[in-house]
Amino acid sequence: MKKHIVVIGGGFAGVNLVKKLRKSSEYQIKLVDKNNYNFFPPLLYQVSTGFLDPSSITFPFRNLFRDQGNFRFHMGSLQEIKPEEKRIVLDTGELDYDFLVLATGTQTNFFGLDNCQKHAIPMKTLEDALDMRNILLQRLEQAARIKDKSMRLPYLNMVIAGGGPTGVEISGVFAELRNNTIRKEFPELVGSGSRIYLVNGGNELLSPMSEKSQQYTLEKLQEMGVEVLLNTRVVDFDGEKVLMKDGSHIYSKNLIWATGVTGYRFKGIPEECYQRGNRIAVDETNKVLNQDAIYVIGDASVMTSDANFPEGHPQLAQVAMQQGTALAKNFKRAAEGKALQAFTYTDKGSMAIIGSNKAVADLPDKIHFNGFLAWFIWVFVHLFALIDYRNRVRTFYNWSIEYFTKNQDLRLIIRPKNK
Repeated sequence: MKKHIVVIGGGFAGVNLVKKLRKSSEYQIKLVDKNNYNFFPPLLYQVSTGFLDPSSITFPFRNLFRDQGNFRFHMGSLQEIKPEEKRIVLDTGELDYDFLVLATGTQTNFFGLDNCQKHAIPMKTLEDALDMRNILLQRLEQAARIKDKSMRLPYLNMVIAGGGPTGVEISGVFAELRNNTIRKEFPELVGSGSRIYLVNGGNELLSPMSEKSQQYTLEKLQEMGVEVLLNTRVVDFDGEKVLMKDGSHIYSKNLIWATGVTGYRFKGIPEECYQRGNRIAVDETNKVLNQDAIYVIGDASVMTSDANFPEGHPQLAQVAMQQGTALAKNFKRAAEGKALQAFTYTDKGSMAIIGSNKAVADLPDKIHFNGFLAWFIWVFVHLFALIDYRNRVRTFYNWSIEYFTKNQDLRLIIRPKNK
């Protein structure tokens, strides 16, 4: 009898685990996800700003694993884990398991700011990206109908909370759209005086990256017209005015929330297993501490046994992918009666794009690139990280059109009938 592995979550970690067990004859895999597709989070901001179509960064699970005989898919959301029964409760039924793997990732963290959660635009899911595209395009159309320039500004001003890669990349895209596309497509808005603010609570952008990357990013964003507010924190937003901790404010209807994530909590996982940010504590093989047959991989986990990362690994795609691969190898080793191996993360560096021909890349051994070379590396890495060749072709085509013509035709307002 094959052992049943149930994997909750089809992101980087979950998909990598399932793919590496493709030819396993010892295990039957069931992937559970609330969506029927995998998507590529690093390029969500390009969907939200009309540079990519959703199909460029998504792919259906059933199609992805259609030739994998030991694979089944179940669409649903995890509600409860019953460890003593080795059973999980979903909103679409119940499943039994021999091994359970949680690869659920994270969700947006609003840090208890209820008004921000109600009115701000998050950037975590494909639905968020499509909502953002629709909302911002509709506000541009609204602004174009307003005769008084001063009354247009709340519709045009953009405030981005968070100075990490997502915040930097969205700020750069907005600056390029304002300086090029919007100027040509919305001539009635020329001279309106719209402003782009990037608000960050720390005293530097891209805090995990090198000082060279941080300084280059700050300089280029400022050259593009982005107003970077460091050591500043958003504390309230009523849909019309963004309030800062120091008492200052910005009149804008557009607050993009690109700061902070937190894990999910599930009934059945003991309270003592959760650490800061709701990450679940795991041992060196990604097994939940003091739990049998339950594993957590990717952003949802925190492992302190890796000597190079005593506080836990960074919540990056590379960590999730490597943990998915390592756990698959350990499942194979367990089936062969071999001892499990401890996970060790190999840091392959980090990158962020600022705009066309502008990016930063920090590679191992303190190798740093910026400008066109870093931009080329970023494009190459992200293109080939997409899950299927069809995604790569679509994305390469759209990027090529945008790069050579500065004119993309994906700025469509498409929304459900009742919205």
